[in-house]
Amino acid sequence: MTFSIALLLCLVVVALVLFAFEWIPSDVVALGLLLTLVISGLVPANTAFAGFGSDTVIMILGLLIMTTALIRTGVVDLASRFILRHAGSSMNTLLAAVMLAVATLSAFISNTAAAALFLPIVTGLAAKAKVSPSSLLMPVAFASILTSSVTLISTSTNLVVSGLMTRSGLEPLGMFELTPVGLPIAVAGLIYMFFIGRRLIPQRAPVELVEQFDLRHYVTEVVVLDDSPLIGETLAKANLGREMDLQVVRVVRKPDVHLWPRRDLKLQARDILLVKGARKDVLKVKDTVGLEIRPDLELSDPDLRDEDTKLVEALIVPRSRLVGRTLSAIGVRERYNVQVLGLNRHGRNQPGKLGRTVFRVGDVLLLQGSSRSITQLAEDRLISVLNQVEEKRVDRTRAWRAILIFVGALALAATGVLPLPVSVLSGAFLVLATRCIDPAEAYREVEWRAVILVACMLTLGEAMMSTGTAEYLAGHVAAWTGGISPLGLLGGFFALTVALTQPMSNQAAAAVLLPIAVQTATQSGLNPRPFALMIAIAASCSYLTPLEPACLMVYGPGRYRFADFMRVGGLLTVVIFALALWLVPTLWSLQPAQ
Repeated sequence: MTFSIALLLCLVVVALVLFAFEWIPSDVVALGLLLTLVISGLVPANTAFAGFGSDTVIMILGLLIMTTALIRTGVVDLASRFILRHAGSSMNTLLAAVMLAVATLSAFISNTAAAALFLPIVTGLAAKAKVSPSSLLMPVAFASILTSSVTLISTSTNLVVSGLMTRSGLEPLGMFELTPVGLPIAVAGLIYMFFIGRRLIPQRAPVELVEQFDLRHYVTEVVVLDDSPLIGETLAKANLGREMDLQVVRVVRKPDVHLWPRRDLKLQARDILLVKGARKDVLKVKDTVGLEIRPDLELSDPDLRDEDTKLVEALIVPRSRLVGRTLSAIGVRERYNVQVLGLNRHGRNQPGKLGRTVFRVGDVLLLQGSSRSITQLAEDRLISVLNQVEEKRVDRTRAWRAILIFVGALALAATGVLPLPVSVLSGAFLVLATRCIDPAEAYREVEWRAVILVACMLTLGEAMMSTGTAEYLAGHVAAWTGGISPLGLLGGFFALTVALTQPMSNQAAAAVLLPIAVQTATQSGLNPRPFALMIAIAASCSYLTPLEPACLMVYGPGRYRFADFMRVGGLLTVVIFALALWLVPTLWSLQPAQ
């Protein structure tokens, strides 16, 4: 063992410990590891940062931009509503439907692309079903990886292995040669995730709930417009609760008739629905066809819609002139040109119209108006501004454009017309060029922590190959297993491949180990083909760390930790190992053909 190999192995052990316990953020650990590799001379400075311009990083960046465009154009919201409408609100049904869909798709396209397609949809589903995204995102990532061995094109690793087999004098992989092993592994893995794995995933609150504390519910008035598709529909069929997460408290029908929100009540034009919901769901009414927030519909000042318009949450303070009075009496709209979009009163429902509600100390109002008008309200001591709300409007006019670009980019990659990174980057360029999303907003939404993490770990993989560490480990495993049974030798190469796949890319691990496995099998008088196939299966078994691109994409949104993947993926890896060790030598004899 050379000094370089020993030093690199020590650095890898330290990094894995820090990753597991997360005393330091994972991206900071990866960045520190990269700098240590450069300073120690294990990686030349002129190649150390090549990972930031690698195909994998570019691909992740492009996918994040495209999925953000799908969110901003309302595609994700519509897809979430469709799945919820047909799958219901049952967590079991949702999880089964999502895992089956992503697993089926990833059998024929890149698992990274399949995970990217479902990432925003699943995030939206979790919000609508009121469950933590962590309970769905890891199963989605694992489901996309589980079908990696179903077809030759399920993952680029299979194509790399096929090419390496040809170089080693073996026949290349057939399109469905791995299917007899890959399909049982996929089925067993999905069953494991549904019944066992999901229960090992910690339930963590979504990012927006933890960081923005957007838990406050407001009561507001929503008008059914004259051309609304809801006219003539019952409240049950309108499904505002499931579709928009809004609770209808009362229906007001002219002339000032208050109706209880019965399920069989048919809606009429100009009905006023007194609804309650989270701030983001109340504001979403602005983008819903046929409905409008009443204060928005009755703006007293058209300038309220200019670029200076702000949304704020404001508290009614003691000695405010609003206390004990109504909006109509105080003339907030006429005097200050400010609209009250919603009212929160310690979580209680308000059965009457907002304009007639008598305000109390501690009420929280959702206000819309110009900066000057809201400042004047505060200076007159009517309110105290709690915080400004960033209103993210959905532009559904570009929804089909975003869908076509996303599907087109994936189709170009799946058919081999363009490499996946090129097609994804082309899609990212098109969603920016066609204004599906503003570039500044797209860059703000990118999960830069994941980008830094994968770029730094790619450099570690390069260091393991350039210093001879990977070959050193492979050689020792081959020597240690020299005296054991052929089945034990096959299992040893599976275990080593899985171990190397965690810090290295799948393709790199396969490239290092396959020639050694073929050579070891030949020298031992065994059939080398099952060893090559076992390397292909094991190289896609990336469940122990979030360093697989599909796992990296869900790492941030799911608020996972390194240890979460070890906890859930450890037993899954054992299940796959047992199946592969049984099926591979059964379907491909370990003994050479006579």
